[in-house]
Amino acid sequence: MSHDLIKVEKLQNFIDGKLLEPEVGEHTPVINPATLETLVQVPLSTNEDVAAATQAAKKAQKTWALVPAPQRAEVLYRVGSMMKERKETLSQLLTMENGKVLEEARGEVQEGIDMAFYMAGEGRRLFGQTTPAELNDKFAMSVRAPVGVVGIITPWNFPIAIATWKSFPAIVAGNAVVWKPATETPLMAYELAKIFEEAGLPKGVVNVVFGAGSTVGEAMIEQDDIRVISFTGSNDVGRNIASKCGQRLKKVSLEMGGKNAVIVMDDADLSLAVEGIIWSAFGTSGQRCTACSRVIVHDSLKGELEARLQQEIAKLTIGNGLDESIKVGPIINQGGLEKVKSYIEVGVQEGAKLLAGGYVLNDGEHAKGNYFAPTLFTNVDANMRIAQEEIFGPVVSLIPVKSFEEAIEVNNSVEYGLSSSIFTRDVNKVFAAQRDLDTGIVYVNAGTTGAEIHLPFGGTKGTGNGHRDSGVAALDVFTEWKAVYVDFSGKLQRAQIDVD
Repeated sequence: MSHDLIKVEKLQNFIDGKLLEPEVGEHTPVINPATLETLVQVPLSTNEDVAAATQAAKKAQKTWALVPAPQRAEVLYRVGSMMKERKETLSQLLTMENGKVLEEARGEVQEGIDMAFYMAGEGRRLFGQTTPAELNDKFAMSVRAPVGVVGIITPWNFPIAIATWKSFPAIVAGNAVVWKPATETPLMAYELAKIFEEAGLPKGVVNVVFGAGSTVGEAMIEQDDIRVISFTGSNDVGRNIASKCGQRLKKVSLEMGGKNAVIVMDDADLSLAVEGIIWSAFGTSGQRCTACSRVIVHDSLKGELEARLQQEIAKLTIGNGLDESIKVGPIINQGGLEKVKSYIEVGVQEGAKLLAGGYVLNDGEHAKGNYFAPTLFTNVDANMRIAQEEIFGPVVSLIPVKSFEEAIEVNNSVEYGLSSSIFTRDVNKVFAAQRDLDTGIVYVNAGTTGAEIHLPFGGTKGTGNGHRDSGVAALDVFTEWKAVYVDFSGKLQRAQIDVD
């Protein structure tokens, strides 16, 4: 569990099946957020690197698309098997570069393994439709066709899971990929590129270009041969991508932020609700787009829920995620730490009551690392900034309500719509909630996290633009529908014109 797992001092781009230095040769350090140690140097690539990767992908895709889909799927089966064999090593590397505790890292790697096997299965299920034609001696059907070269831009908080959500459906559908991982967490991309190569994926089908979004991401948008951009990240960056892709008539899939709430009704199993809130709010140090950052609680339970949450927060162990006893790891970097700290000041100024945490942990065993104390606010008004804006840290706000109807209204009052949760024993409220909660994911008697790979992942409103990662819905991002008509009448038939 040390640097011995990292075999190189500098990472290289993976283009056309080869490891290549960036054109300008610049690098930046990858910092372990738990120790502030430098793990490796990652390239800062340029437009030239993106152009080279795109041309390699364009060339490879023409051949790859002609490989029968079940044979393309065989590569993903091998990828999944290799990930399974290397699960522990991948998990430890993930914890070192990302900071999340080892238990969570293993879960994330398992998600990638599951995605490999699931999407491999789609190699035999890239279904179209057949339908009766309007005219005699005519056959009508639809098929899925690959779009060509796709660009994927993935975040640091789930550096392997989200990459598999995007790359695996793209690959099995017959596309080639240009992938820009986050510079904070490049080791997962480096390891996955090696696995692709060892699994027998033809060179050029997946290309990894490391670098900043402002250079590599922008260059991907400007490449005409990249026909799809699939992005997970911040709302501001997503809006910029959508605007620029729209000008180029380039398909874009966006999965952005969340301001997710757990609703606790007066008939809830309170012990279960507390457990769900703690896991959803403080797992991954709150650095999940599905993290619970609001708890909408019925007035009658407010005092008891506050007390129980304070008790459980006090039990949380904070530190280096490689230690199996640790439950909460660090914040990814100094910028993230400062952002979380600034929102504590905002909450206090707005009049919220701080019950726990609210400060940087920077002494003793926490002196070398980006640690923030798990934080609980109460008496939060639904319109406060801390109840409306994504903080992306271990901060949760309690918002009291007087009714089920008010709880639904408060849940839906934010600009995001990713995940929501309700704890209740009332089956009528359960079905009303799953209908009325304006989010792409709804949990009943569970927290706001824990998506399964065979269902669509994404949200409404400011969370995205209508597309979904994961599940069969992911194939819609990376394929085009093609309608095919076969006329075997031996004469010209003019569709509706010749219908009596």
